Amino acid sequence: MASAFSGLEVDLCGLRLKNPVLTASGTFGYGLEFEELVDLNRLGGIVVKGLSLQPAAGNPPPRIAETASGMLNAIGLENIGIEAFIRDKLPRLSRYDTPVFVNTYAKTIGEYAELAARIDTVEQIAGIEVNISCPNVKAGGVAFGVDPEAAGKVVQKVRMSTQKPLIVKLSPNAPDIVSVARRVEDSGADAVSLINTITGMAVDINTRRPRLANVTGGLSGPAIKPVALRMVWQVAAAVKIPVVGIGGIMSAEDVLEFMIAGASAVEIGTANFVNPRVSMEIIDGLVRYLEENRLESIRDIVGTLEA
Repeated sequence: MASAFSGLEVDLCGLRLKNPVLTASGTFGYGLEFEELVDLNRLGGIVVKGLSLQPAAGNPPPRIAETASGMLNAIGLENIGIEAFIRDKLPRLSRYDTPVFVNTYAKTIGEYAELAARIDTVEQIAGIEVNISCPNVKAGGVAFGVDPEAAGKVVQKVRMSTQKPLIVKLSPNAPDIVSVARRVEDSGADAVSLINTITGMAVDINTRRPRLANVTGGLSGPAIKPVALRMVWQVAAAVKIPVVGIGGIMSAEDVLEFMIAGASAVEIGTANFVNPRVSMEIIDGLVRYLEENRLESIRDIVGTLEA
């Protein structure tokens, strides 16, 4: 099936994407790791592994543990840093006809703004996804994303530092994710993506120790899909900017659920570990759905949930 099928085209932050299927940060490396496994030109977009100002080593192992219908990870945002990415990865990645979004994380508002300013100078980067699930070191380690005011301040500073499309990735651990979404919209976000992982843990009953060296980690995969779907539906009803759905998407049917609930696009995450070609299969499945239901555009189903 041809991924160029016009019925799959969607608009996201002023960008025209070939289809609504993007890759989720942290699950697709820097994109190049998958180029022999999938046709990167067929993707709607690539969201690369989270990048910081300086390289980060991440957490000590073990950093991943399988769970029922999902996985826990405590990678600790290990990455090569923004400069190494621009120098070593982006030139090769830019050969593909697919928008590249850079996921960013920082521990201070100033660092977020500095990252955005650096990215703003790089033409080959289509947009920024800001991870606000990070600990604010100036607020005792509380994540920016759980507090609407803190989230708004991050987005406000980032917005002042770049003209590029700005997607803000929301944390499901926020007491009221709708309030956070509204605040970042008011602060200049062009879209929101949700959800990030849910904090969880696993225990080895033989050693009586946590399965992760970090004790807790982020839960992802099909186990969190119902939570993600509910939050996407709530947020899509509360904001005017596009919503990108994330969480346990394994099939074209899952994508359709998120879009019917209000998502304009989606990101595929943990499924990439299970089946590296899953994004290609999902795109083909979406084409079949349109043909079988005689729909001209995938956009026609967005937000059509009758609740």
